[in-house]
Amino acid sequence: MAQILFLAGAGFASYIILGYPLLLAALARWRPKPLRKELRDRTVTVLLAVYNGEKWIRAKLESILQLDYPRDLVEILVISDGSTDHTDAIAAEFQTQGVSLLRVPHGGKAAALNAGIARAAGDILFFTDVRQRLAPGTLRHLVACLGDPGVGGASGQMVFVEGGRGGEADVGHYWRFEKWLRDKLTAVDSLLVATGCIYALRRELARPLPAGALIDDAYLPLAAVLQGYRFVFERQAIAYDYPTRLEVEFQRKVRTLAGLFQVVRSYPKLMNVITPVGFHFFSYKLGRLLLPYALLVVAVSSFWLPKAWAVAAVGGQALLYGLAAVDHWIPAGSLLKRPSATCRTFVVFNAAALCAGAVLFVPANRLWKQTRVAGED
Repeated sequence: MAQILFLAGAGFASYIILGYPLLLAALARWRPKPLRKELRDRTVTVLLAVYNGEKWIRAKLESILQLDYPRDLVEILVISDGSTDHTDAIAAEFQTQGVSLLRVPHGGKAAALNAGIARAAGDILFFTDVRQRLAPGTLRHLVACLGDPGVGGASGQMVFVEGGRGGEADVGHYWRFEKWLRDKLTAVDSLLVATGCIYALRRELARPLPAGALIDDAYLPLAAVLQGYRFVFERQAIAYDYPTRLEVEFQRKVRTLAGLFQVVRSYPKLMNVITPVGFHFFSYKLGRLLLPYALLVVAVSSFWLPKAWAVAAVGGQALLYGLAAVDHWIPAGSLLKRPSATCRTFVVFNAAALCAGAVLFVPANRLWKQTRVAGED
């Protein structure tokens, strides 16, 4: 029985960590799905939901106004989620430049976005967050993707503006791998989630977000995908951000992974793994929620394996978790730093997956934490 449990856990973990990415790479190479970009004149509503964002909103609005897209086709809507700082006053300064301010009672990002979507007049909705600056060509590239009639939405990428140190650099390595996966998913068929601070969606495909939704950047893309449209990744659409420390990324990861529980509740079709969408959702997202439990099965069953197996299994896991534990004290130039940083990031993100289950027992709004970045005072 111990051998069966060990092999089942190890097999599942190997598939999620290595097997599925390799399968994606093979499918993207053997059966790529073309994307027919065409830039057309389409009206766009920029939706900027913000709560107490006075540190960032002036630079953000200036960044939006500098987008390389016909200004007469763009509506800019700031939805203030009951902000209590100077966010509203700063946004009001831009009203002469065509920025509209919609103030709503403090109810969370989902409620604010629902109010914005109901108010939006553009053919395309462009969702962005207050902290990140946008590359001038961002909107043009996203709209061009939607020139393909089979594409319902498009996501840009986040680029860190400066190299991070320690855990910040580790997070950067993770995001490079994540963007590689999104490239392959786009080549195969469709993304299942967007980069939350930079994505566009056809307005007719948008659906109201459930109250307390933690990840609009999964609900709305999946609304398009489940209606038969593709959601694609566009690397030329860029949002610039500061790197986050690993402990901050842990908090963000808990929230986003917890949001997957909500998504499954809203879209039960995702559990049908014999469909392409269900298969990729299980392999790419749901599998990450289950991975720490598989690792626990592997860890416990290792001690009841035949001696030779047990020594190898326990020794390998001790090396993995040991490197993760000492990574903080390993100097940046050491030969051990790259493997130790990888192990630490892996362990932290799996711990976040375990903690994400808290959404089943506590109000979702307790999982929201302010993201603090390297460029913040």
